[in-house]
Amino acid sequence: MLEDRFLKRLSKKARKGLRGWPIATIAFYGPNLSQATKVAVGIVPSENAAVEELRDWKVERGDVRADPAIAREILEFIEEHQAQSVVMTDGIIGCPHQEGVDYDGEWCPVCEFWHGRDRFTGQSVQ
Repeated sequence: MLEDRFLKRLSKKARKGLRGWPIATIAFYGPNLSQATKVAVGIVPSENAAVEELRDWKVERGDVRADPAIAREILEFIEEHQAQSVVMTDGIIGCPHQEGVDYDGEWCPVCEFWHGRDRFTGQSVQ
């Protein structure tokens, strides 16, 4: 499929390692450890700087990592900001809902899987 090339390019950029600044950070979020329904991409302009630009994409069904149109938009976003390096999470690092925006409190009321779990490992913290 022609669109797969965008997915491959994105993975290849992430494997290249630190090649300079700005850096694009890519993080995946989902209701559990197997389905990513949100991806967030941030642009960090220089060392010790905060994220300058942040954009996210969501899917209602399926997995955001398997959507070639989203991969193309991510590549365009990265190129638009002239990111020299790409850092991407290996897996899903938490709930797709944002604390203080989508819900209040310690745990998301929608994503019960993440209650009492570490966002990076998925292991119980209790």
